Amino acid sequence: MTRFKSPRGTYDILPDEARKWQVVEANARSVLRRSGYREIQTPLIEDAALFLRGVGEASDIAIKEMYIFKDRRGRSLALRPEGTASVVRAYIQHHLAADRDVQKLYYLGPMFRYDRPQAGRNRQFFQIGSEVIGSHSPLADIETIWIWKDIFGRIGLSNATVSLNSVGCRSCRPRFQEAIRDALSGVRDELCPDCQDRLQRNPMRILDCKVEGCRVFRDRIPPITDYLCTACEGHHATVRQTLRDLGCGFQDDPYLVRGLDYYTRTAFEIVHGALGSQSSLGGGGRYDDLVAVLGGGNVPAVGFSAGIERILLALDRDRFDWRGRGSGEGELDLFVVYTDPEAREEAFRQLLDLRKEYRVDMDYTEKSLKGQLRLAHRLGVRKVLIFGTDELKRGAVIIRDMLESEEKEVLLKSLREFLKGHSTMQGGDRVAGI
Repeated sequence: MTRFKSPRGTYDILPDEARKWQVVEANARSVLRRSGYREIQTPLIEDAALFLRGVGEASDIAIKEMYIFKDRRGRSLALRPEGTASVVRAYIQHHLAADRDVQKLYYLGPMFRYDRPQAGRNRQFFQIGSEVIGSHSPLADIETIWIWKDIFGRIGLSNATVSLNSVGCRSCRPRFQEAIRDALSGVRDELCPDCQDRLQRNPMRILDCKVEGCRVFRDRIPPITDYLCTACEGHHATVRQTLRDLGCGFQDDPYLVRGLDYYTRTAFEIVHGALGSQSSLGGGGRYDDLVAVLGGGNVPAVGFSAGIERILLALDRDRFDWRGRGSGEGELDLFVVYTDPEAREEAFRQLLDLRKEYRVDMDYTEKSLKGQLRLAHRLGVRKVLIFGTDELKRGAVIIRDMLESEEKEVLLKSLREFLKGHSTMQGGDRVAGI
């Protein structure tokens, strides 16, 4: 018989690992909500043309990495390779500009790119992202950088750093692209095949090439800041100076470009040394043309997205101590056992009632009393409620402290009062580590 496995480049998030994800997600949600962002969810599949137009047909994502397929009516659909284009599509489709001038949105979910799987990079990967749609102000760029530095710090990556650049706009970028062509035309044959094609189609993408044979020629290329128009230069200067005034450190990186063609002006990454040469936790920037490209008006915007897998990899390489961090999912306050079949129904009834306040479970495989207690011990439950026929006749239950090996008989009508007075249990769902 065939033994099925998850497809290459995908993986299962098992319960112990899921707790780490919940810490990351809870911290991000907390900071974003306090900053006025609202959650949006978009479909995993979209019209393929949305991404081809949005990320740029000359981008690596469009050329090599998108999962595109035909549905039964022959329509070309794609698994979303990134989140921003979908959020902008929703912004346009549902007329969100009518609700408020500036929309502050965030999203969490899986993305898909056909790429070579490696540490922290998979074909299905999860992103958390934020978008500010409707503001030209450099303060929106600065807030985005500040918020994500805060999120990473709260998660446990306080030593993450910001790399910053400007990629200009439609007015000034063509001159820089021509400067790249001029600088590299004499070494075109020494570039990798992709960069030979990029030199004509999308020369700025050469700056992001990971092939060492191409990276050695980057020093030939002048910094883009030499080619910025007055408006882009002023915007970039405001971002840099305000970050300094706020005490938010950053490093200028004249070679930083983003992998998506819709970026304008501010481009930045937040990086962490534990990740090695591919050190980015996530990246973002301004995209003032994307709303118009996708059929909306002339609406400016700025955003950022981070890969959850990259965050967790950095934490693991930093030997982060997860003790005391996590949602407590699967942890129990109480475990219910019964001594005989006659007591099982009342034990189950009490379990359902106790779940209104506590996290409670029981055995469903009809183990012996000894087997039930062993299970409670294996699950790490300190308090066990033992329901027996004799005790129930007296309207009572036995409470065993598994740590102290002590037992006490308590009347059922006083059970909740006893639990509240003799326990450190918090009850309900807990989110720790925020």
